[in-house]
Amino acid sequence: MSRKIIRLIFIIALCITVSSWPNAHADPPPSREYVIKAVFLYNFAKFVEWPAEAFPNRRAPLTLCILGKDPFGLALDSIKGKKVRGRKLVIQHLARIEDLEQCHILFISASEEIRLPQILSTIRGMSILTVSDMKRFVQHGGIINLVTIETKVRFEINVGVAHLAGLEISSKLLKLAKIVEDDKKRK
Repeated sequence: MSRKIIRLIFIIALCITVSSWPNAHADPPPSREYVIKAVFLYNFAKFVEWPAEAFPNRRAPLTLCILGKDPFGLALDSIKGKKVRGRKLVIQHLARIEDLEQCHILFISASEEIRLPQILSTIRGMSILTVSDMKRFVQHGGIINLVTIETKVRFEINVGVAHLAGLEISSKLLKLAKIVEDDKKRK
């Protein structure tokens, strides 16, 4: 698939997501930036393969965890419950590092920046796709970093860390990413 087709898929998914927002008056609408980032998280799930042992069974859900202060607000509502490779997408909010083993995708909020080395050390070797929008996240050992460049959300991928986690990232997704290595190469 060409880059243009993959970008078109991302744009269509974004348009569907934005058009499906409920008209809730109690909560402010999510920021455009985090609506886009929520769609990216959903699409990452579609282009990453986890080892079979990452799930207790074939019907187990794919769990997206948010660690720390949630920057998404209602933006994640649009992807909650959707199917990814036959698995229901479940969203959980975590406060404790000890609960990370139940996650398949872990969005690490900027509020956790001070604990980042501890978090990444705790999950090293686990099949968890780590995602954040912190500066230099992938250079510090994260897998995918969402970066905003001239009002557009882009992403960087640390393929080496993904490999260590036992995750296989589709070449279609890699073609759209900036490939980055750790500050200190891992063995």
